[in-house]
Amino acid sequence: MEFAPLQLLPMVVVAVMYWLRNHRVHTPAWRQWCFYGGLALMAVTLSSPLATMSEELFWAHMLEHLLIADLGALLIVLGLTGPVLAPLLRAIPWLRAFGHPVVALVAWTANFYVWHLPALYQGAVSNDTVHALQHMLFVSFGIAMWMALLGPLPKPGWFGNGWKIGYIVAIRLIQSVLANALFWSSGVLYPQYARGQAEWGISAANDQSAAGAIMMIEGSVITILLFGWLFLKAARESEERQELAELADRLGVEMAPERIARAVAAGRGAALRERITSSARQG
Repeated sequence: MEFAPLQLLPMVVVAVMYWLRNHRVHTPAWRQWCFYGGLALMAVTLSSPLATMSEELFWAHMLEHLLIADLGALLIVLGLTGPVLAPLLRAIPWLRAFGHPVVALVAWTANFYVWHLPALYQGAVSNDTVHALQHMLFVSFGIAMWMALLGPLPKPGWFGNGWKIGYIVAIRLIQSVLANALFWSSGVLYPQYARGQAEWGISAANDQSAAGAIMMIEGSVITILLFGWLFLKAARESEERQELAELADRLGVEMAPERIARAVAAGRGAALRERITSSARQG
């Protein structure tokens, strides 16, 4: 078992802050389960035998990063709402920039590839402080990347379901470049693992290929799930737009289709329904 206070303590602080905030605002139970589940996944990953293996084998380190910075970050974003984030955004208003998909994707890509440069990656393996910084940035930019797709921050009007599909594809293409390089390369990118590879009886090439394969498999599974989510979301939004248009027509309230579409896309269909009903009463 591994104990990493530099990495576990921030999770405790975040969990307490989230818990305190939820005593002031209402967050759906499923979102709270996602948030705490994301933190638990990170804590278990960083305290499990996998954390020890990650210092000896490259594939274990890759799996560790995917669990905390991809899956863990995704769960945390699913646990966030506008009211939960409001105090943080008031204190650090520039964080709103990560609601823009271009900003989030560029920042995530730069962080992803910079940390996979051999000098930095091996420096993280050999130094606990650098390792903690690496994980903190992986998780932070992972949250930013998912925030632009699934989070409550305001998004550009053009970022509809079609562009969201493109965003998901772009993420996986960016990851797949490194994954394929690792899987097919015969050269050793990270010789820091040589001792651990010898102890475990695995060649550097096979260790590296396994890391690339793990990245490909995890990325494919998440992509399939997200495509399924987008399909269901598009069907639900289409039905909601139709219902709101019929309600407005039935009550004699003039409502442009574009306004209905914007409200539904922003998750404010219920608020628009109340406004249509209220306008009909006043009329």
